[in-house]
Amino acid sequence: MTILVVGATGQTGRQIVQKLRPAEPPRILARSRDKARQELGGDPEVFEGDVLRADSLGPALAGVTTVFCATGTRTGFGGNGAQQVDYEGTVNLVDRARAAGVERFVLVSSLCVSRLLHPLNLFGGVLFWKKRAEEHLIRSGLAFTIVRPGGLRDGAGGAEIVISPADTLFEGNIDRADVARVCVEAYQTPESSDKIIEIVSGPGAAQPSLASLFAQLPTTRPRVRV
Repeated sequence: MTILVVGATGQTGRQIVQKLRPAEPPRILARSRDKARQELGGDPEVFEGDVLRADSLGPALAGVTTVFCATGTRTGFGGNGAQQVDYEGTVNLVDRARAAGVERFVLVSSLCVSRLLHPLNLFGGVLFWKKRAEEHLIRSGLAFTIVRPGGLRDGAGGAEIVISPADTLFEGNIDRADVARVCVEAYQTPESSDKIIEIVSGPGAAQPSLASLFAQLPTTRPRVRV
């Protein structure tokens, strides 16, 4: 099993890499190999590429079975804005992953992507474009899990995780460490396939396993290739 993490130098992506290590050290896609190795530590397998350049993705995807995508715009606008990074880059990655024979795609999205009149859409339409990327993944034919976290925090994680179906949670926060936990456990749990998982932190202690909660969620729709 070969795993590729895209967006690994971002704050949530780093947490995903840490959760996968050391049992399943992932492959990394980054625009700079040296910067990725410096920021992630250790000696990760890094392939240079950019989701905005579809022709640069092939080598990183060769032989990969699962992709974790934790990319996201940092500017909202311009050449690396929400439309480019959150939508076009994700579409490129999904299409090339399908062509490469990838079996599973885990996408980090956001709560409230279905709400057009949301303050975050003033930031380059970020939720609008994330929703369009989700729709492309759902139609792609890839087995997918879409994780929609609430407001992201930099805490250590370890809280109860409230898990809900699509478009049922509209407020709440969660530590990035717990988002990474959900992503990795979803990858390890067949019952999370073809599902949208909305998550925020709850008031209780962390659950020992999330598998039973994943199993209760509805399947989004049958996969249909485009």
